[in-house]
Amino acid sequence: MLYTELGKTGIRVSKLGLGGAPLGGDFGPTTDKEVENVVHAAIDMGITFFDTAPLYGSGESERRLGLALKGRRDKIVLATKAVMRGDPYTYDNTIKSVEQSLIRLQTDCIDLIQLHELESTSYEQVVNETLPAFRKLKEQGKVRAIGINAGKMELLTPFMDEQLCDTIQTFGRYTLIDYTAADDLLIRAKRNGIGVIHGSPLNMGILADQPAPFFLKYVDRLNEANRRMDKLEFLREGRGLGSLVEPAMRFCLSNPDIAVTLTGTTSVEVLQQNVAYCDGVGLTPEQQSKVLALFPGQPF
Repeated sequence: MLYTELGKTGIRVSKLGLGGAPLGGDFGPTTDKEVENVVHAAIDMGITFFDTAPLYGSGESERRLGLALKGRRDKIVLATKAVMRGDPYTYDNTIKSVEQSLIRLQTDCIDLIQLHELESTSYEQVVNETLPAFRKLKEQGKVRAIGINAGKMELLTPFMDEQLCDTIQTFGRYTLIDYTAADDLLIRAKRNGIGVIHGSPLNMGILADQPAPFFLKYVDRLNEANRRMDKLEFLREGRGLGSLVEPAMRFCLSNPDIAVTLTGTTSVEVLQQNVAYCDGVGLTPEQQSKVLALFPGQPF
């Protein structure tokens, strides 16, 4: 396992982190025991960064993670988010959301609290209400660092430039079929000393040839994904059944400007495979150059 610093926070994290959506059952049914098994296996394999949210399973991901971390909380860096989808991002709602997360997670401190789904609020509300709530919680010792999450990368720009956060998180923006994060986001974050957390390195399962069920209704996007993957056939050569999973994971994990790449699974076997790719070996220089020449400036 490789480790790095999370921006300027002084918090040391594993380059591979465990994402919490599957732990809440968002991608298929699971149980407390299955979650316990994968969490314990992750810790044993050197994963120290765990990322969840109240949204995942309507609190079930946090509850299960809290159960699984009993006696092991001091071994990991724990990240969650606020607020629950549908709730306003007010000062009071933010405080309430974090307090409820602390209870479900059975801890007295969250290492990284992140604003979830920046698209659902406004810059003004974040600056005037959500962030002051986060800072109050930090003063109280209930959180250690503050992050902002968004799918639309351009929304993160002012928060990075004004250094209003310690970390940012986005998803599916540094992958084999969409690496637009490299155009500006990663450069800007590095310049400002902000830690980057990247989710969905497999583009919601697309690069594993198993797209998430909700994607099946987006026929045009799936067709575009298949068109792009056809151009990546050179990466399938010599890889067992021709999977793009290994090159996709190595592409993300080897980027020095991404602090943590998240993998979401409740399978110990899948986790072991992804851990094996976190050895510092990326694509070959030739493969890297070829990939980066395929879809420059073309978001998926």
